[in-house]
Amino acid sequence: MIEAENHYNVLVTRPAHQADTLCGLIEQQGWSPVRFPTLDIVALERNKTSVQLDSLLQWDWLIFISTNAVNFALRANNGKIDAFKACSIAAVGKATEKSLQAAGIAVDLLPDGQFNTEGLLASPEMKQLKGKKCLIVRGQGGRETLANSLRERGAVVDYMEVYSRVIPAVDAASENVSAMLKLGKLHAITITSGDALKNLVIMMGAELHDKLKAVSLIVISHRIKALAEEIGFKSIAVTTNPSDIAIIETVVMMSLGTQKINNGEG
Repeated sequence: MIEAENHYNVLVTRPAHQADTLCGLIEQQGWSPVRFPTLDIVALERNKTSVQLDSLLQWDWLIFISTNAVNFALRANNGKIDAFKACSIAAVGKATEKSLQAAGIAVDLLPDGQFNTEGLLASPEMKQLKGKKCLIVRGQGGRETLANSLRERGAVVDYMEVYSRVIPAVDAASENVSAMLKLGKLHAITITSGDALKNLVIMMGAELHDKLKAVSLIVISHRIKALAEEIGFKSIAVTTNPSDIAIIETVVMMSLGTQKINNGEG
């Protein structure tokens, strides 16, 4: 991995239970991770989910959108996996596939190279779906691209929503990040979802928006980049894929670019 500038503070906005790996990679660079979750993930009530779990046999495909979708679906089913084995299983990305395999659930379909909704839709298995039934396992809300595209291809589609994303309460961590922004001590921000970015802006408050938007931003998709540009961020880099390794490699490249500019080389 490329060596980068030390004394570099990187804001990690992942939910608290998903931040350890990325924070560890940041520390391996000699940098300081600043843990600041801008999303909390909470389970939804089991009413509708329980009905769907009882009727999984009717579905041809279960499509898991994220690691959280896997974990909360299992929790809703009291950790039992037998019900999920009756269907063909699709995972949007490698992390989701890994979570399914760790639970003992075989994955029948993973996108080839492009680990997102668009990659999944490009898979041959998702081309001919007339008469097929697809259940998308996800959090509450989110994009409709996958469902709409599957319906256009003839599939019957429904959602099993097993968790929701909520904005965390503002606490001492918010005060710490605010102080770093005011002093110019925050050097990069990692963002892995549009909701995380929107919540970050809300949590920082209007008086800090200009300083926040001046910090280098690392995002995992061009869709999130477009949102960041709309909000007004000035320096945005997109990772090659959503993995923590790709995120840290992009932070390294951005830090080197910033260092060159500071040295008068840019």
